[in-house]
Formats: sequence, structure tokens, C-alpha cells
Amino acid sequence: MNQTSTSTGRHLPLTGLRVVEFTHMVMGPTCGMVLADMGAEVIKVEPIEGDRTRHLLGAGAGFFPMFNRNKKSIAIDLHQPDGAAVARKLALRADVVLENFKPDTMAKYGLDYAALSKQNPKLIYVSHKGFLPGPYEHRTALDEVVQMMGGLAYMTGRPGDPLRAGTSVNDIMGGMFGAIGALGALIQRGITGRGQEVQSALFENNVFLVGQHMLQYAMTGQPAAPMPARISPWGVYDVFTAGDGEQIFISAVSDAQWTTFCDVFGFADLKSDVRYASNNDRVRERLTLLPILRERLARYSAAELSAL
Repeated sequence: MNQTSTSTGRHLPLTGLRVVEFTHMVMGPTCGMVLADMGAEVIKVEPIEGDRTRHLLGAGAGFFPMFNRNKKSIAIDLHQPDGAAVARKLALRADVVLENFKPDTMAKYGLDYAALSKQNPKLIYVSHKGFLPGPYEHRTALDEVVQMMGGLAYMTGRPGDPLRAGTSVNDIMGGMFGAIGALGALIQRGITGRGQEVQSALFENNVFLVGQHMLQYAMTGQPAAPMPARISPWGVYDVFTAGDGEQIFISAVSDAQWTTFCDVFGFADLKSDVRYASNNDRVRERLTLLPILRERLARYSAAELSAL
């Protein structure tokens, strides 16, 4: 179902916008989902047998219902001339077209931006790829592949044990960047009257995610350690085991939070200890501070800690 209004009866911001989506898996469908959630009419074009994610097992079982909510759907055989013609007619009536197939696929059916924009210069066309134009643009990419290529898996796992992140972070972010680009293009179209092509890619998303670690190296000359072995920028930013064996994450990332933390738990001695006066002091003293906190916090249950 395509929802165009809120529970208060107000129209959603993209009500009246038509989006035609030639996508599969996660990245492209995420872009359409974001636009649909904001009220756009999103028409998903699927193959006759249905999108492949309808039939995935295991960790993929939630892909289709998650990333294709609030959409309409139509099955078209693009391999047949009549089917491709129907798809072109549908695309030409759209404000926005989305796709995430390998390069040159859409051109085979006359559904690429160059072909469609000749007939509808107002069209906004969002392409989601593995790589932006460059030496790798014709390579196939998956979320896990670019996490390994771009360093995110290195930063997520323990030293010597790269690990993909626990969700499809690059796919989802790639779709969100596509949606952001589409919104910017819509604003520009309102100024110039013309559409444009927007591109988003998995690998470049991943580079953006690990950019903070690249800049850490640029600023310090020291390569970033994987997150489990990192030098934390915060004095208290850790998982603690409570007395009942449950675990709880506790952080104090500013001096004001540290003061409040000590006051709540009655740690007057730690509050007055000059070794822990500032956040950077606490970072330098983590090897002495954390064992003290672990011993003291283990006197509480997780429920008691959560209630404080």
C-alpha cells in the first residue's frame, strides 16, 4: 500500500510525485523505500517471476518486505520488445526513475538516462552502482565485497579477523544517498525546469564510512586500529558486565557527564582524582580507570544500572 498522508491527515512531502523503480536486492529498493515513505507513488517493475528477494532464505528473508514497503508493483518481461515498450512508456510518465543494474543493462532496453531524457528532459534518473565511473565501474560489487576492499571489515573485526558489519550498511546508505540526490535534483528542477542523472555507489559509500579513520592517520601519522583494539576518544565508553551476568553499555563522553556519572554512583573519590579530571586525562588513564569501574559496577544488576 502506498501511504500519502500522516495519521493527522497532513499530506506527506512527496505526495503527487511518481517514481518508477527498476531495482533489485537492497540498494536500489532502499532509495525507493525512502521516497515512498515520504509519500511518493513508487511503482516497482519486477520480472515476471517476481523480484528474487521475494524468495530468499535465511538472513535475506526480510529483504523484500523491509525495502519494498509502501510501493506498488508491476511485472514486466523486459526481454520482450512489447514488455520493454511498456516499461519505457511507464518510465516516461515518471518524475523519477531508479535503477541498480550493471552498466549498460538499461541501455539495452532504451531505459537509460540518455534515451529517456531525450523524450522527457524533466526526468530525474538515479543510478545505483557498485563503483562510480572509473577503472572499476564495470566490476560487480556486493556490500560485503566493498567492506573488505575499503577497510570497513578491517575496522569492524578484531585484529587479524576482518568482519562485515552486522547489516547491509553500504547498500542501505547507497540507497539513502540516492534518495538525497533525487531530492536535490527535484529542487534544481524547480529552478531550471530540467532533470538530471544522479549516481550513488557501494564502494564510494564505504570510503565515506571509513574516512574518519583515514583522517585519523593524516592527523596523527598512526594507522587506525580495528574498533575492538582502538584507542578510544572517550574515557568511559564501554560494555560492562553487571552482577547478574547481563551486559550493559555505559558512556561518559564529556566532563559534565563524568561529573554526573560519579555523583549518581557516589564515586566522589574518582570525581576528585586529578588523574581523571578531563576526558583526555581519563583516556590516558583507561588502563587504571576501567578495572576500578568494572569492579564497582559489578555490584549492581543490569536492571539497577538501567534505572539509575
